Amino acid sequence: MDQVIETAGAPFLPVNHAEARASMTRRDNGEIIVEAGYPLGEYECNIVSYLHQWAGREPDRVWMAQRDASGAWAELTYGEGLKKVNVLSQALLDRGLDQSSPVMILSANSINHALLVMAAMQVGVPAAPVAIAYSLMPGAHAKLHHVFDLVEPKLIFAEQGMPYAEALEGLNLDGVEVVVDQLPPNTIASTPFADLMGTEPTDAVMEAFNATVPETVGKYLFTSGSTGMPKAVPQTQKMMCANMKAGHILFPPDPENPPVILDWLPWNHCYGGNSNFHGVLSQGGSYYIDDGRPLPGQIETTIANLRDIAPTEYLNVAAGHALVVHALEEDEELRRNFFSRLKGLAYGGASMPHEVWQRYQDLAVKETGHRILFRTGYGSTETAPVASSLHWPIEGTGNVGLPLPGTTFKLVPNGSKYEVRIKGDNVFTGYYRMPEKTADAFDEEGFYKIGDALQLVDEDDITKGLIFDGRVVEDFKLLSGTFVSVGTLRVQVNNACAPAIADCVVCGHDKDYVAVLAWPNVEACKKIAGADLGIEDLLSDEKVLAHIKAGLEAHNKEWPGSSTRIHRLMLMAEPPSMEGHEITEKGYVNQRATLENRADLVKALYAEPLADGVIEVD
Repeated sequence: MDQVIETAGAPFLPVNHAEARASMTRRDNGEIIVEAGYPLGEYECNIVSYLHQWAGREPDRVWMAQRDASGAWAELTYGEGLKKVNVLSQALLDRGLDQSSPVMILSANSINHALLVMAAMQVGVPAAPVAIAYSLMPGAHAKLHHVFDLVEPKLIFAEQGMPYAEALEGLNLDGVEVVVDQLPPNTIASTPFADLMGTEPTDAVMEAFNATVPETVGKYLFTSGSTGMPKAVPQTQKMMCANMKAGHILFPPDPENPPVILDWLPWNHCYGGNSNFHGVLSQGGSYYIDDGRPLPGQIETTIANLRDIAPTEYLNVAAGHALVVHALEEDEELRRNFFSRLKGLAYGGASMPHEVWQRYQDLAVKETGHRILFRTGYGSTETAPVASSLHWPIEGTGNVGLPLPGTTFKLVPNGSKYEVRIKGDNVFTGYYRMPEKTADAFDEEGFYKIGDALQLVDEDDITKGLIFDGRVVEDFKLLSGTFVSVGTLRVQVNNACAPAIADCVVCGHDKDYVAVLAWPNVEACKKIAGADLGIEDLLSDEKVLAHIKAGLEAHNKEWPGSSTRIHRLMLMAEPPSMEGHEITEKGYVNQRATLENRADLVKALYAEPLADGVIEVD
């Protein structure tokens, strides 16, 4: 994007990172093989090894913290944490649990949740954290039943029993022990979590720990289920530990300056549960659990926590970063604390608008005199989760870097795109109890078909990195037969209309032209309007509509082709629905589900004469 960057002259804050290295081989059939430039080498056999290491080296350092009922931070040190994990491991062994009898966790991130997951993985018992929406949202119990029947847990944990009572009542709990820490359900027999914590550990714990091997399943994590029932992805110790080792090669840990992060991302997803949680643990850092969310009414909790906790790196999804950077712009004291020891920023889950990146850099230069390395990664649950990493500073967003050490990409021509396929120690070997899905997931050379597209930043220089080019399955054809690259266009529209829209979905399948449904960035729109208006008034405000139209006109001038030009846009008052699978717990918008749920709005978008609320661009 041609944009004047006011802070372009400021240097990036120096951090210890590896150089961009990779090799590229072009095959006669048009395929491109991209191999990592660094060998992976040896890695741990069990992710819990890191807990043992840091409990021995820094037993008094804070490992995890969470606000208690009084609002104070309750902290757990590495030394205390290992003791509690050993106790819980023994409690699981006493119940006869093993690789065939997982522990299912229904509730959100908490210290007890983390302890139980680590205790299970330590002794070869798979942990299966499940999205809380499957238990607490109306109409979502079918997915809970599906994952319950799939993994057949022998122990289920919920931090508080009462909120999960209805969900539990629908399960066949014969032979399944329900464990709760607070508010036991009245209608279901349950064991207090304190009973497990009253166990006396024996030598059996270390014997079971030493018996785990790289192929031992540590977790079952579930795909989002946005287009069907969730698939269980076994997370082997090999996958998780290889991911950590690769990360350490690209960003060598500094034992004298361990990371401190504040994180809300749910542990039933790979981003929060593997990349972030394991990443902090592997470096002996401190992980503060954020009970906020990147949503109106919940982001305030995150902002309050950031007043207390100055992170060394701040990780979030694009929607979360947009809300946080706005708060930083509005509050000088918050901003000063936020940047006081910040060494890096990171985003994942979806591409982030360039203007959010730029606003962070402007603030960073104002506070520190330096720009901040904004790293990102690319991958999925099936890659544990990181397959590639942008680990060096660049201008802007969209670049997903290069394959991790030990990982190889195959770029397969698919129309005007390259479909990416992945192989490496971090890649799964198949879905649990789904042989047909597994067979469809790999090609004839054993590469995982992730379903995304990438493009080369530079056709002749692979070290410039790769750019995410959308989901292959989301792309569509206009009536003319022209392909529309949804992922790329969505980011372009978000950037063009910034900061007025928070996100959008792209329409036009079998239509004459491309149109967009967009969600307004309410706070930004209020600023543009110059008034504290309600949502309905904002959607019709002349200044807001003029801002968006001007942005689209500039975009169309730069991208005049029929597959990139936006002819119409409509703002939506109703936020994306998690119940309707329009948005995931990570804040990523589901294009297909949104278009299906809002078919009436799509119809209005293309109506003649022009419907009320639709912006038309010549």
